[in-house]
Amino acid sequence: MRHGDKLNNLGRKTAHRKSMLANMASSLILHKRISTTVAKAKALRIYVEPLLTKSKDDSTHSRRTIFAYLQSKEAVDMLFKDISSKIADRPGGYTRILKTGARLGDNADMCFIELVDFNENMLSAKAPVKAKAARRGAKKKSTEAAPKTAAKKEDSSEDEAKSE
Repeated sequence: MRHGDKLNNLGRKTAHRKSMLANMASSLILHKRISTTVAKAKALRIYVEPLLTKSKDDSTHSRRTIFAYLQSKEAVDMLFKDISSKIADRPGGYTRILKTGARLGDNADMCFIELVDFNENMLSAKAPVKAKAARRGAKKKSTEAAPKTAAKKEDSSEDEAKSE
């Protein structure tokens, strides 16, 4: 039974899975976008987002902790120099998964996983969104407006009657 087991093992033993996720996380940090299967991308998101949160605090302890996960000095340097400054004000949700269809060989669901703040196409296409007006109380205004319009109609009918 798998009661409460939320970890996707990805058909691999523990050491293989950990090294694969560390390599994928390093590649994601270095290249900002990688192509993989949907299952691996979802597992990678769970693996890398706490590391991105930890990178907001640039201390020796957080650097060593992240290096223990990634095992790549280049990735740790890039994470603390470039990425942490861009994600400093973001409260979470640092990655985006974009599904691309099925792989030809085995029909596996493929996708891109990317860092949200580094996709220039999505950032430029995003238009400033106006705040929507609150719609509560709209019925009250329409009921108040109805008697006024009815009164105007009566006035206009009286004017028409006078003119005749």
